Amino acid sequence: MHQFTIGIEEEYQIIDLESRDLVSHVSKIIEGGKAVLSENLKHEMHESMIEMETGICQNIQEAQAELTNLRRHLINTAHEQGLRVSGGGTHPFSNWEHNTITNGERYNKIVDDMGDVARGNLIFGLHVHIGIPNREEGVRIQNVMRYFLPHVYALSVNSPFWIGRNTGFRSYRQEIFVKFPRTGIPSYFNSLAEFDS
Repeated sequence: MHQFTIGIEEEYQIIDLESRDLVSHVSKIIEGGKAVLSENLKHEMHESMIEMETGICQNIQEAQAELTNLRRHLINTAHEQGLRVSGGGTHPFSNWEHNTITNGERYNKIVDDMGDVARGNLIFGLHVHIGIPNREEGVRIQNVMRYFLPHVYALSVNSPFWIGRNTGFRSYRQEIFVKFPRTGIPSYFNSLAEFDS
């Protein structure tokens, strides 16, 4: 068995203290946190979202320790800027139409290609990246993981509200994200060659 590596990204909502609405102040937090968090904070598509990422960790304990430390620094940095950060798949009442898109080549191209599908993709997530040294082994693991993805999804639902309404879904985030290409459960691949084709 190979030793896998792990890296974690978390996307946080940037919240105004009084209104509790999303605010497009990602640059304030990145600037305020650059002394401690410069390598760990990133812009995302919307300026009311901040992405925080660990480095490549050798095990779960290392990832947990780094994530705990980063979260503490991020919360303190936001507080120093008069803001709060919050997790969750969607914001319960903020309207995507009132949120600014980050100006950058990548995000501009996505918006040019997908229009309101991209602009309306104001959702937040947790991404766990597992480094697998052997690509063939990676395809085999992906095929097995397909079975577990619906179970993980069911355990992670956290976004019933969208633009101030109870949507009737346990995870409306998924209903928004499914509009993007290459989402959902990956196909089964018989080999690395089939995956690469």
